[in-house]
Amino acid sequence: MIFTHDAEHALGTVVDLINTGPAACGAERLDDLPALRAFVERNAFSDIRALTAADLARVRGLRERFHAVFLASDVPAAVALVNEVIAEVRTTPHLTDHDGYQWHVHYFAPGAPMGEHLAADCGMALAHVVAAGELDRLRTCAAPDCSRVLVDLSRNRCRRYCDSRTCGNRMHVAAYRARRREADPAP
Repeated sequence: MIFTHDAEHALGTVVDLINTGPAACGAERLDDLPALRAFVERNAFSDIRALTAADLARVRGLRERFHAVFLASDVPAAVALVNEVIAEVRTTPHLTDHDGYQWHVHYFAPGAPMGEHLAADCGMALAHVVAAGELDRLRTCAAPDCSRVLVDLSRNRCRRYCDSRTCGNRMHVAAYRARRREADPAP
């Protein structure tokens, strides 16, 4: 394991969040409070109070800022972006062992609004990636018609596609067909 369970969970949450936006998937998938609630449930957030329109606006703003970290041209640019996000929240690191997980660190204050919760935990997860010298694990899908992001947590850094069942499979089939055409030219 490269990162702790909670860091990997937060990184997965960042990926899911970014991939709800028009820049990554071509459409707005976080367009109302029910969509935000579905995002919260899908990512198993703990200690979330009632969601508001202000939460939705804050989360959408964070989505764009997190996406900028994935697109950063170098480490100093990523550092500046991550530092901006985490500087705006009051981090209150504390150990917790909720939902059957071993002790892990939460960075948000208990009862914090959704945007603050997301900025603290996900911002710190991105900070750990950058600090570990692993910025190259934050990627955009290698499929030419896909702009979704991914975090490559594989040991040998070989993950290239946002989803192996869709983009990965499609690209492998296309490569196979191209090799076949090259090997068996039509008469």
